Amino acid sequence: MRRYRWWFGGLALTAVVVLVAVFALLGRQSPGPQDDLPGPPGTGPLTVVAMGDSTLSGEGAGNYLPETNGLNGNWCHRSPNASVHKIDLPGPEETINLACSGAPSAQVALGDIRQWTEPSQAQRLAELTKTHRVSAVVVALGANDDPHFSGLISECFRAWFSDRVPPCSDRVKADWQRRVDAMVPKVVGAVEDIRKVLRRAGYDTEDYQLVLQSYAAPIGPDIPEEYRSLNGCPFRIEDLRWVKQEAVKTLAAGLREAAAQTSARFLDFSSAGYGHEACSGGDDPSSEWFSRLTVQWTDLTDADRAGHAIQDSFHPNAAGHAQFARCVTEFLGTADPAAACLEGDDGRLHAATVAGPLN
Repeated sequence: MRRYRWWFGGLALTAVVVLVAVFALLGRQSPGPQDDLPGPPGTGPLTVVAMGDSTLSGEGAGNYLPETNGLNGNWCHRSPNASVHKIDLPGPEETINLACSGAPSAQVALGDIRQWTEPSQAQRLAELTKTHRVSAVVVALGANDDPHFSGLISECFRAWFSDRVPPCSDRVKADWQRRVDAMVPKVVGAVEDIRKVLRRAGYDTEDYQLVLQSYAAPIGPDIPEEYRSLNGCPFRIEDLRWVKQEAVKTLAAGLREAAAQTSARFLDFSSAGYGHEACSGGDDPSSEWFSRLTVQWTDLTDADRAGHAIQDSFHPNAAGHAQFARCVTEFLGTADPAAACLEGDDGRLHAATVAGPLN
């Protein structure tokens, strides 16, 4: 009888040892803290971040956040209609917009340059990594550096008023390539600072996606003559044609070079607005993805706001931002190093893989 007690006692002891081993093994394999989750390090929700200038801030899309619509001198014009907030991907739980209208590359980069009272966007990204897990950063910048693209549009606007001055494109196009070439290293520096911030926060390059996008032409020559006026698009035909066919193409080529130098993915928007430019719809603007000449008349009575009364003009509108977001969503869902946003047979923008130069 004692022999059987010894046998049962030994079996019980063996069972206890096995159970302890199993629990220890399960303990090691159980989900750890968020730091051990795949993808971006740290804690907090998976987040897509937009950085750059008016193309991503939401300028032209309306309904601006009050704190970015002139309050205390902040005119960044961030809109809930901006494309970053329309990106629809499985996984990310939040979208955050750091882009600011008019921002040069130096304000996106690390440093002391401010835009409309706001500090470095890269520094704000560094703060963001303490509470969020950044899965993708979409960047649009460069147009406010040497190309001064918004200034070019304004110059072409002024040229419409007088036949005694040459078209603005005549004065700019000889120098345009030089301007774009001078822009490239500034964009490269800003994108490298974005990578530096994420690296300091413990990110490997495989932990997030970094997309540099180019610009769409907001205007083009194929508009009804009666709208080539203060009714919508006061530009000369020669200037409309040059902006659409040459200016944004050269700008895109420079940005693609910047993307290559920083190992960022590149999304070409230079043909994204074809057929949907401002005023292209004539009497029916519903098909347009860009705002026409837009005047905030009530702002003209306020000295602090009067200088921004036409700031919305010739930027992607809410419909345009929705289409751009569709293309960005598709691109983020692929592993393609580069693509172009092109309209499909369904009338919507899609990310199309393109071999060779995107121009």
